[in-house]
Amino acid sequence: MKNTGLILAIVFQLTQLLLVVLAAPLLTGWVNQCKAWLQNRSGAGVLQPYRALNKLFHKDAVIADNASWLFRITPYIVFGCMWLAAAIIPIIAVDLPFSRAADVIALVGVFALARMFIALAAMDVGTSFGSMGARREMLVSFLAEPALLMVLFTASLISQSTQLTHIVETFAHHQFILYPSLAFANIAFVMVLLAENARIPVDNPSTHLELTMIHEAMILEYSARHLALIEWASSLKLFAYIGIGIALFLPQGIIEAGNWAGLPVAIALLFGKLVLLGAGLALLEAMTAKVRIFRVPEFLGTAFLLAVLGLLIHFLLGT
Repeated sequence: MKNTGLILAIVFQLTQLLLVVLAAPLLTGWVNQCKAWLQNRSGAGVLQPYRALNKLFHKDAVIADNASWLFRITPYIVFGCMWLAAAIIPIIAVDLPFSRAADVIALVGVFALARMFIALAAMDVGTSFGSMGARREMLVSFLAEPALLMVLFTASLISQSTQLTHIVETFAHHQFILYPSLAFANIAFVMVLLAENARIPVDNPSTHLELTMIHEAMILEYSARHLALIEWASSLKLFAYIGIGIALFLPQGIIEAGNWAGLPVAIALLFGKLVLLGAGLALLEAMTAKVRIFRVPEFLGTAFLLAVLGLLIHFLLGT
């Protein structure tokens, strides 16, 4: 019986691994399509990211002569980190084999590892755009990571654990309770999500203006399969952050590992949440203007302040 339970848990984990890597571009396409509709455009369709990835994978890579091994391996490391992060977050089931790795502090470390490599690769070739993008990326991460940690610590203190699996079980499988501290943490998390995923108002994923771009400046030297992996990793990162938001604030519907009867319902609820949250993200971006790079510290400072307020409310009120 123990071996059977382990096999079922492994199958569940493989299901989530395949689900996140295949659905991440679809989520990006849905957000882009919703933005097109809000801007009164027809849009390229929700499957456009798949077509773009297929085209890039069939092209020949062009690499600068002075690029080192770091430049070549970074796309694979970034893709692997983002896939790992998205796979260990409990979005359809808890108590999976990788659940022990779903520690909130370790999860932030995985994001930081990918960011470090892509920033180093951006500076490796020696172009001005790459170095500028790397510096801006470090500025954003320096301000966003503390706010993200405060958000995660608020949920950890409520559940008495830094494991996302235990946090989900506390919020989803116990008595429903409204936590005022999580309201502040929720707002702060949305602001961090926008900053970390190069979304408006911090960055614009569709621009190539040297005065505004952050993420795009770091990947201008990549092409073909390397660019495809980085773009796929960006979709996985957005999926991972939305997955964290689901685990913290909308965990209802996440089932126990091995509950095959509830798996179709859990997947359907997950896609329903992704549709609503993706449309909400597009609406938020359509209603917001891009801010100057010098205003980004104020934006992320506000996110940190809201996260700390949530933490203080928990200490003062116990909720």
